[in-house]
Amino acid sequence: MTNNRIREDNMRNLKLASAILMTTAMTSPAFADGHLKVVDEPVELTIHMHWPRAQGYGVPNSDEEYPVELAAREMTGVSLVDKTAGRNSTDSNEAMNLLLAQGDLPDIVGGHLIQQPVNQYGPEGAFVPLNDLVKEHAPNIQAFWDSHPGLQQAISSYDGNYYYIPYLPDGQFGRAWFIRQDWLDALGLEQPQNVDELYEVMVAFRDKDPNGNGLKDEIPYFARQWEEVNRLLTLWDARSSGSDTYHDFYVTDEGKLVHPYAQEAYKVGLSNIAKWYEEGLIDPEIFTRGSSSRDYLLGENLGGVTHDWFASTSGYNASLADKVEGFNFIPFLPPASAGGVRMEEHRRIPVKPDGWAISYQAEDPVTVVKYFDFWFTEEGRLLSNFGVEGKTWNMVDGEPVYTDAVLNSDKAVNSQMYLEGAQIQRGYWQDYRYEWQWTAPAAREGIELYSANDLLVDQFLGVAFNKDEQAVYDKYWPSLRTYMLERQQAWVLGSGNVEADWDAYLETLNDMGYAQVIEVMNSAYQRQYN
Repeated sequence: MTNNRIREDNMRNLKLASAILMTTAMTSPAFADGHLKVVDEPVELTIHMHWPRAQGYGVPNSDEEYPVELAAREMTGVSLVDKTAGRNSTDSNEAMNLLLAQGDLPDIVGGHLIQQPVNQYGPEGAFVPLNDLVKEHAPNIQAFWDSHPGLQQAISSYDGNYYYIPYLPDGQFGRAWFIRQDWLDALGLEQPQNVDELYEVMVAFRDKDPNGNGLKDEIPYFARQWEEVNRLLTLWDARSSGSDTYHDFYVTDEGKLVHPYAQEAYKVGLSNIAKWYEEGLIDPEIFTRGSSSRDYLLGENLGGVTHDWFASTSGYNASLADKVEGFNFIPFLPPASAGGVRMEEHRRIPVKPDGWAISYQAEDPVTVVKYFDFWFTEEGRLLSNFGVEGKTWNMVDGEPVYTDAVLNSDKAVNSQMYLEGAQIQRGYWQDYRYEWQWTAPAAREGIELYSANDLLVDQFLGVAFNKDEQAVYDKYWPSLRTYMLERQQAWVLGSGNVEADWDAYLETLNDMGYAQVIEVMNSAYQRQYN
């Protein structure tokens, strides 16, 4: 089915969805009396749920239902029936396109990166606007919006309505700078406090055999995601992203959107990164080693510095204690930049483009939104974060505490929760207590250290385009982004010189439509936030 046909069908059915809303507008709030039942008689709702960890609503690679789903079913009277499109693909955008092309939408459309298609097709009638529906029937969701000003605005479409309930992360700090303190101690060095000292430390890691094996095999800087090599840009007062998504636009001090890879500071920063790479201070396989690099380089006592998640990275002190004598990999403050600024560019974004929406084909949108609201009750939030009480956690002195079996498992806690149906990309409010429990002491100390300093920068929370803006963005941005990243990797690897090539690079960006993209980005940004 063509996109035009989808739009025509959606517009025809918008009247049906509106009529449903009008006939149910006087229904009382779902939990006014504190009761969790959403319906008097059990009902089934269909769902598309596609995200990186699972292509379907249920335990991956099995026919089992999530334990969390079974518990929610008992509490609410609502059963979710999997109708996920694109189960053979791990690409959530591809799955969404397939779903829309099929033209037969389930009651709930959820999962990874749904904001853009929902905001695009919602105003055309494919998804139900939630502003009034939530105000009338979802008091717990509305209470969240009221207590977190600006977030509803951030997810709204160009028509002022919002069309999905997002996954809402909790906490502030996500990633941190980590360094081998045992290597520093072995070489009699202090933690680096600025970019020049970091350079000197990494040279020492490269040349002075801190792992003591008599070989020059140390990798001073490494990263699981190659994009983290760009985090070094901040050491020269450039940016690598404006949000927790790699390569994103950022908001300048003047309130304008720009892209970090088209700024003068980027030229300076990338030329230094290329120099460090050429000198062997950066993993020579930074672009190819992949997600196993942290396991391998730390496990083999080869890695010195990285930028990675607090909780998971700090866990290596315990897991490698018996393998690497004296192993001590700890967070340290971001080194001050060439301009004297300490910046932690990565932070937990308060609202994700993931979650769930109500399709125009839902026969009873009020029941669906009441079900959404359940996940924002105290009981629903505990269930969505920790799993089923008595199975994976217990309430201890008023706090949800994971069982020893969960905390002492060989599997990461978050991986266990995914299999339970907790911490999945439904529309829910995360509870940071879930992560704090399995955050090692070194990381807790690091978080407190980061909290004591003014390190975080404001985030770009995204924009919603109108039809014309979207057309401009879709026409130019994909090829622009590809070109930027191709040139970036080539410069780091030594193919060309960023300073010598800079003017031609900027000219190519403009020829490819960079100015037009920035214009529509700022147009949408000003409309949405100002």
